[in-house]
Amino acid sequence: MIGSKRMLARRAMGLAMNYDAAARGRRTEGWKAPATDADAAAFGSRERLRQLSRDMVRNRPYAARAREVVVSNVVGTGIVPSVVHGDAAKQAKIWAVLREHLLTPALDARGELDLYAQQEVVIGTVFTDGEVLARRRIRRGKYARDLPLGFQIELLECDYLDTTITSWGANEVIEGVEYSPIGDIEAYHLFREHPGAARMRGAPLISERVSWRDILHIRRLDRPGQLRGVPWLAPVMLTMGDLSDYQEAEILKQKMAALLAGVVTYDKDDAGAEDVKKLRGLSKLEPGAVVAAPQGAQVSWTTPPRVEGYPEFVRENLGAVSMGIGITRESLTGDLSGVNFSSGRMGRMEMDRNVERWQRLVIGQFCAGVERWVREAWRLQQVLPAEEFALAHTAPRRPLIDPNDEIDAMVKAVEAGVNSRQNVQRTLGLDPEQIRRERAEDQNKDTEANLAPVAVQGLPSAREARAKANIQEKQA
Repeated sequence: MIGSKRMLARRAMGLAMNYDAAARGRRTEGWKAPATDADAAAFGSRERLRQLSRDMVRNRPYAARAREVVVSNVVGTGIVPSVVHGDAAKQAKIWAVLREHLLTPALDARGELDLYAQQEVVIGTVFTDGEVLARRRIRRGKYARDLPLGFQIELLECDYLDTTITSWGANEVIEGVEYSPIGDIEAYHLFREHPGAARMRGAPLISERVSWRDILHIRRLDRPGQLRGVPWLAPVMLTMGDLSDYQEAEILKQKMAALLAGVVTYDKDDAGAEDVKKLRGLSKLEPGAVVAAPQGAQVSWTTPPRVEGYPEFVRENLGAVSMGIGITRESLTGDLSGVNFSSGRMGRMEMDRNVERWQRLVIGQFCAGVERWVREAWRLQQVLPAEEFALAHTAPRRPLIDPNDEIDAMVKAVEAGVNSRQNVQRTLGLDPEQIRRERAEDQNKDTEANLAPVAVQGLPSAREARAKANIQEKQA
């Protein structure tokens, strides 16, 4: 009776499984499907994932290359801030102060990095560790050291988070992040120094509570409710490790293939000592050398192994690694041998979408946070005029594959009203305010020098001239 009920239950369950992937059987054996939220999925694994990712970037060339590709495309020479204000004269004065603070090492708590260099470290650390912290350090009095604004930024690895604290009054603390009863982040519990450095010196680890207002937590959020990040290499670590092991094996195989060994055999079982001494000449083989073998000895040469299928195997695995990260295989390897213009353009377009998303991550979490600190410091600074302003951020220019055709397409889009001139300028990594200001300066200097003004509508005329030249060439 019980057995028949169990059989009927299994049959009913089998009928209810409409998706093959949800079935439990030989084909899905070993598949993992834990019912955890975004942060619980990596709970207890972040530290090891982070350490493995750092080691790969240090010692695996393709991991280091992937990091450089992401950093150079997302930040490049820097995401440029510009002041937005209604008065041009006041805007210039505000920018003069901000430039001295943001674009110099005065911004860094250690006095080494300007804003652009900090952006590079931020996205590089987010790639390697999955997250990074930026802490505001208020500077007043003798600690201000003639800073234009009274704060500096200290970049911290997420190792600084004290994961041993679980509560703070009525608030819950999870992995060093303190949450209010309604789920808002209220504070971060940070060690005063890096745990790795403290352990090496045998110093005690002491943490302190830091308000969320003084912390920027930069990370990529892949799931709803996610508050901590994971290394970007996590999906491809096994593939990269296996690929590296395979390459080491192939290198050893190539070394073996370069060796040529000789095996000496005798007709008689026991060779005398004199015969053994005569064999030493064989170890001095070199191109063009003639070496005699002892009497009665026969020399047979080994057949070194051959390396086959290596390029195809590496190519396919590197394609999987690049897809898992979100970049093109060509950018990861630098190999353009099998790429034409169309395929290169299509691959680049796909990667550009990812780059734009990552740029929004840096602008929305880091640059916007720095802007908030700048405006707060501006309001507190007594020697500065009380002005309200905002900052706009321009990402670095996207490399153009065919500048002539692409710029022509941008001009047509502006003329047709489907795009704005300043949006096109920002797409090219240019600051519209700076262009407008420099064009006005050029016009004033040309007027002072009695030079004829340059036509503003020069690009359409140039396009028409090229079209006319093409027609004439075809007719000829």
